[in-house]
Order: sequence, then C-alpha cells, then structure tokens
Amino acid sequence: MYKPLQQILWNQFGASIDMLINVVSSCPDDFFTTHRRFYYIAFHSAIFLDYYSTIPPSDFFPMLSFTQKEEQDRPEESIGDFIPDRDYSKQEIVKYLEHSREKCKQLVEGLTEEKLQERFKEGDEPEDMDYPMLEIILYNLRHTQHHTAQLNMLLRQHLDIHTEWSFRVGDIHKD
Repeated sequence: MYKPLQQILWNQFGASIDMLINVVSSCPDDFFTTHRRFYYIAFHSAIFLDYYSTIPPSDFFPMLSFTQKEEQDRPEESIGDFIPDRDYSKQEIVKYLEHSREKCKQLVEGLTEEKLQERFKEGDEPEDMDYPMLEIILYNLRHTQHHTAQLNMLLRQHLDIHTEWSFRVGDIHKD
C-alpha cells in the first residue's frame, strides 16, 4: 500500500481516537458514574473500537466483559445490546481505548496490497457485516467520531466543559 496514504489514514483515525480518549478522560468522575448515558456511550465506543479492528471478527476478545441482552432486558440509558457485566471505572475504559488505539495503529500501518484484500466478515446472515478492509477502517473511524461527538455534547450541555479538537494524531494524546 502507498505509505503516504497509510500515514494520512492514521493521522485522521488516530486523531479521532485521541479525541475520544480526551473526552472520556476529561469527564469528571462523579459525572461519569452518575450520568449513565455518558457511561454507556463510552463503554460502547471502547468495545466497538476494538471489535471493528479485529480481523477476523471471530477473534474478538474484549478487555472488558459484557453480556448481549435483548431490548427489554437492557438499561434505559444503554445503547446497543452489549451491556457491561459490571460498572467499569473511567480509568478502565480509558485504558481499553488506549489499548485499542495501538491495535488500530498497527492495523493501519500494516496495510499491504494483500491485507487490503481481506474482509471483515461477521457471518453468513444477510444483516451480518461483510466489508473490505479499507471500508471497515473508515466505518470504525466514523463510528468513533459519532460517539465522540455525542460525549462532547453531553459534557458541554450538562457541565459546560469544552474538550480540545485534534487536527492530526498526537495533537492531544502523544504518540
């Protein structure tokens, strides 16, 4: 793969992850534990950053355990069906995000013409994801940005906290 393209991709994907780590780290501990929507979005973001970076997804083994639950069995503030098995601390979620950041970096830096031919394939059902490597990386970047924006909005609305923007990887969280 063209090396400058890998660097550009990591500059932007890494910046998105840096902003996610920054918003979770910037959240006051008491808000993190009491504002359940913030907590569940942070947890969801950590799990899926790791999951979408696992090729093949059948090799996914999360650092923080969860149970997949039906809609009627989920807490009201949760998003998605992956519900944490216990309340994880902000520090545990940040540590998981940092671990996944390194995993994503290795994935992007390891891209070759051969690797680009691999697919992120969940299964054989019609609703299962089956994406080419570059597309799952871009999907993961967009997913990360989406939830980072939600978390930033919650901090701004409830606590008037503004977190830093990152133009490129390392602006906030040093490489």
